[in-house]
Amino acid sequence: MINPRKIRVAILDLYEGHPNQGMRCIRELLDQYRTEKGIDLEYDEFEVRQRKETPDDTYDIYISSGGPGSPLDSEGSEWEKAYFEWLSLIERHNSDPESDKKHVLFICHSFQLICRHYAIAQVTNRKSTAFGVFPIHLQEDGMDEPVFAGLQDPFYAVDSRSYQVIQPDKKRLMEMGARVLAIEKERPHVPLERAIMAVRFSEYMIGTQFHPEADPTGMSIHLQTPDRKKTVISEYGEAKWQSMIEQLNDPDKILWTHSHVIPNFLDYALQHTRVAAS
Repeated sequence: MINPRKIRVAILDLYEGHPNQGMRCIRELLDQYRTEKGIDLEYDEFEVRQRKETPDDTYDIYISSGGPGSPLDSEGSEWEKAYFEWLSLIERHNSDPESDKKHVLFICHSFQLICRHYAIAQVTNRKSTAFGVFPIHLQEDGMDEPVFAGLQDPFYAVDSRSYQVIQPDKKRLMEMGARVLAIEKERPHVPLERAIMAVRFSEYMIGTQFHPEADPTGMSIHLQTPDRKKTVISEYGEAKWQSMIEQLNDPDKILWTHSHVIPNFLDYALQHTRVAAS
């Protein structure tokens, strides 16, 4: 796929200045995509939570990152107002039948914010923090989702969250034309509802609760920091921590998800905008 003009991507950074591997992974995936596809692609970053920076509607593609903290406590904050004003700008742009459509990917914290904003499900605390590499199960709509092309059922991804999206509002989903694409692993011994792990909000917007950008390098660094290692061992035991480290090198797990989901998203976005046909 070769595009005749520059592709512009906006990365909305919701990490609030906290050290993270997510932004590095997103940058590297975009760099790799540019090289592999032989396209003229550039990206700009916008620090949303501290500086209240948001992009305009002149970008072709938007990726909104994960981040720390509560997706509930920020309601009504100045940065969140700016963030949802940006979302409204993109919605208005895409509602114009003559416009070149803008595609958006929401990751983890961003996904929780959007689910709350659209009122498609309940966003609540988890009983305990989920952290590690977990199986994720595709729903019927997920089987046909182009962004998930090439994934198995279940597929494996990095899950890192203290909050969850549960109890989908089927009426609201139908009104929006939104579809639940994936849910978390089944836990027969735990009498709790399985959380939603991915939603297609519209033809142009999709979100994942998991981290599709995560790679073995970043996850290994994160797992081996003293605080994270202590936390995992304290909550799950040393055997679980060791298992997590070993899974990072499995080519069928997070490496497979890392090499498919965001590249598929970029493919889909470019194939369904005027950029591809310009």
